[in-house]
Parts: sequence; structure tokens; C-alpha cells
Amino acid sequence: MLSEQNSAFLKQVAKTVTAQFGEDCEAVIYEFTENKTDPSIMFIENGHVTNQQIGDSPSQFILDILKKDPKEIKERYNYLTRTQDGRVLKTNTMFYQGVNGKIDAVFSINFDATTLFAAENTLHKLTATDEEPKKEEKSDFIPQDVNDLLEELIKESVKLIGKPVALMTKEEKIKSIQFLNNKGAFLITKSGDKVAKYFNISKYTLYNYIG
Repeated sequence: MLSEQNSAFLKQVAKTVTAQFGEDCEAVIYEFTENKTDPSIMFIENGHVTNQQIGDSPSQFILDILKKDPKEIKERYNYLTRTQDGRVLKTNTMFYQGVNGKIDAVFSINFDATTLFAAENTLHKLTATDEEPKKEEKSDFIPQDVNDLLEELIKESVKLIGKPVALMTKEEKIKSIQFLNNKGAFLITKSGDKVAKYFNISKYTLYNYIG
């Protein structure tokens, strides 16, 4: 459990980071309490980025890490996460250890980079020329199971449009989903549920998009 001094320090850092990077940057502190085996949010700045609030639990990714021996737990920097509505976040996570060697708190920064990725794609289209060097031929993806295959097909469908799901128009979502249909994605058991959730649409809408 965090001391008052350490808690105040982490809150100060959270406020400093969000003040520097603005409303698209979220800073969140998860703390262990005496009555809980898993941490929960005790402080958050710009919670609208992930729609988290005081008392919420961390992601499954963080919970899985916390199951390890504290000596094996390491910070993770500059990795990508995704919200339920398809926005892409650049995330950094630090694990705060107390004097007893146990993890007392988790400090995460989530920056909503969705519009930046979209802008990057737009700029690339503007600067592209016919004389660009050819890219190396992509090697075949060998899935370990059908779930891996579906994940890869979904990534390809998003790459086809060139922008995150959260910024896609209805027509662009239809194009992505029809791509999945043509690739046989919906032959995979329960793929409709996963695709509908990923594109933030109902299954009824999904079937209409498939046509």
C-alpha cells in the first residue's frame, strides 16, 4: 500500500504529464489496498481517454504481469493498446515497488494517438510517388489456430482502409467487412461476434454489411 508521501508524488507526476501532453493523454494510478488482492484505480487524470474511473480494475495485461514474481516484473514502454471503440493508444506502464519488495502501485500513461496515425497515413498518400522502391514481398502468415488467423484477417481489413476503426465511415466499415467475407473469415466459428465487437456494430448490422 502506498504511503501518503509516495501517493502524493505519483499524483503530482500524473498531473504534470497530462498538463504537458493535453487532453488526449491519460495518467492513471492503480493501488493495492489491504482488502483487495488486485489493484484498483485510486487516481486518474483525463479518464475520458479510456472511460475509466476511480475504483476500476486494470487491464488483463497488467493483471497477468502482476501474477509473476515481483523480481521478474519490469516496466513496459511505448506499446500500443486499443479501446473498445477502436481508438489506438500509445501506452507506458510502470510498476511501483515498496520497501518490502512487493508491488504497491501501477502507474500508466495512455496517449490517444488515433488521429495521429490517421494523419500519418494521409501524409503518406500525399507524398507517395510512382518511383517509390518496391516493398519486399510479405511472407505468408502461419497461424497457430483459427483465432490467430481471424486476428490477422481483421488487421488486414483495417490496413486496407488505412485508418483506425474509430475514424472509419459506414462505407469504409462495409468495405473492411466485405474483405473479411471474401477471405472466408466468417467460416470461423463465432467470428461474427468478434468482428461485430471490433467494428463496434451489432450482429444485425454486420450481416447487412456482408450483404
